[in-house]
Amino acid sequence: MPQEQERYMKEALALAREAAAAGEVPVGCVIVRDGQIVGRGRNRREEKHATASHAEMEAIAQANETLGTWRLEGCELYVTLEPCPMCAGAVLNARIGRVWYGARDEAMGACGGVTNLFMESFPNPPALVGGILAEECRQVLADFFGALRKKKG
Repeated sequence: MPQEQERYMKEALALAREAAAAGEVPVGCVIVRDGQIVGRGRNRREEKHATASHAEMEAIAQANETLGTWRLEGCELYVTLEPCPMCAGAVLNARIGRVWYGARDEAMGACGGVTNLFMESFPNPPALVGGILAEECRQVLADFFGALRKKKG
């Protein structure tokens, strides 16, 4: 795997760890355009009491602000967990060109885990690459949920 993809996924992993430290499901996301990170996000659903505060949604909003447009053509999104239907829909609407994800999501994944919205007849579907630093991404989630179970148990 090219170093560039690993570097951006490590940035997303740092955000996922930040989310875990804040008591959020550890998912992190960065959006890159022309080699520069233009958007960063992490899960903030508990913090904001907002269903839509997923890492991808937060990163897309920051990229929109940074670039001054809702169109994120020429951008690539790196996220530690396969996007859900809401986030995959936002990627389609934002016209993001490529999605790189780490761990597969067998429960809510909309890029192959449960369904693949990017294979439907929507205009401008992004290229999709899964499994980037997948084990590290899975481990962050496993550690978080393991600690939760211990706390409850």
